Amino acid sequence: MNNHITGADLLQIGYTEGKILGVALAVAQQFAAQEKTTALAMLQKVKDYPENFLDDEIMEPLAKAIIEDANDPKHQMISLNQNPERYTIYGEAHIEQGARKQMDIAMKLPVTAAGALMPDAHQGYGLPIGGVLATRNAIIPYGVGVDIGCRMALTIFDIPETHFYANEAKYKRELIAMTNFGAGNGFRGQYRADHEILERDEFNITPFVKQLHDKAYTQLGSSGGGNHFVEWGIIDFAERDELLNIDAGRYLALLSHSGSRGFGATVAGHYTKLAKEICQLPDEAKNLAYFDINSAEGQEYWLAMNLAGDYASACHDIIHQKLVKAMGGVVLAKIENHHNFAWKEIWNGEEVIVHRKGATPAGKGVMGIIPGSMTAPGFLVRGKGEAGAINSASHGAGRQMSRTAATKNITKAQMKETLKEAGVTLIGAGLDEAPMAYKDINMVMASQTALVDVVAKFTPKMVRMADDGSRED
Repeated sequence: MNNHITGADLLQIGYTEGKILGVALAVAQQFAAQEKTTALAMLQKVKDYPENFLDDEIMEPLAKAIIEDANDPKHQMISLNQNPERYTIYGEAHIEQGARKQMDIAMKLPVTAAGALMPDAHQGYGLPIGGVLATRNAIIPYGVGVDIGCRMALTIFDIPETHFYANEAKYKRELIAMTNFGAGNGFRGQYRADHEILERDEFNITPFVKQLHDKAYTQLGSSGGGNHFVEWGIIDFAERDELLNIDAGRYLALLSHSGSRGFGATVAGHYTKLAKEICQLPDEAKNLAYFDINSAEGQEYWLAMNLAGDYASACHDIIHQKLVKAMGGVVLAKIENHHNFAWKEIWNGEEVIVHRKGATPAGKGVMGIIPGSMTAPGFLVRGKGEAGAINSASHGAGRQMSRTAATKNITKAQMKETLKEAGVTLIGAGLDEAPMAYKDINMVMASQTALVDVVAKFTPKMVRMADDGSRED
């Protein structure tokens, strides 16, 4: 008869992975001579009633470890507030119930100070996409999101729109040559780009972050899958903008959307798992697990998050530099804004951490870019600093159809016809990114007139996306 007790046996009776399991396995070795079911029954009793075994010669180490672990503040269940903070919803009539339910739960966290839901909101993991959450001394990895520091970057050229139409073949050729898309894709050998971001000290904050340096180097200057894109378009200024020093007119513009690639995704996964181990929340809120910003783990994540955000910016910088060099022309302005991030800001007189997951900063005078879909216009905007929105605005049109639903309900013929009607050339992309899968950007903008002023309108003309519609970085 095999009386050997394994880790799988202990997991079966309610033990969990970690230090306690190791102690239990060590104690179990002393029961090799006993019948296995009897020994397991005894170990289960210790797990359920450890205080009864503190004087037991064999079981005392295990009982003591279980009690100490249960009393560790890091592992105590955290209660949600029964009277949550209220929050403002913009474009309420067009927001799905799932997103509202997730925001309702986020407002019950004991660290929550304020919240808001943007008009492009839809259900995500933890905090909904389009959710803004201000917390006190707490940072939530899933409140930031998986694609840390994902952003929009816009370069406006002094080139008139007529030049684009007269040279579309060249614009297409250079767009394909200078970009690299898709899950796991990057550059090798002599094709790898260099950038000062690779020299940052933060890559050495932990062995975990340090071992991601080569991945970051390989994918530097590339774009992810899913809704990430690089596109040529025409930007229309109805009147002169004094702050940008751009006259009324229609200009060539380059717009890109991507994030921190595999580096950021790996950082997000690692620290989300760690937060869930440290911060024990009820099941409905478990994806909102947080770190105390002053803890070692909180500081590690904060540094890694900021590094990932700057890395995402470096990727855009390289893409735009390549295409500016390839096409020539004078750059009139470059504007960049990001989402899936957390900022330290002053709110009602106190410092808070503002998480914007699929939402962008829109403080008074802050510039931003809010895109539509591959056939719908995007908008260059300037924030109004609306308090109810926690100085935020939407990050795009927002999905009205899940990726799975889009793939099932939209045909290639429908997508092709929509592109033709809009006069858009598409390179890559899957049906999950079809224009019909997104909300009406004009409705979204109409719902946030209190949040931003429109400076100019961007119309996509040539869009490059991942060939396979992939979305994992």
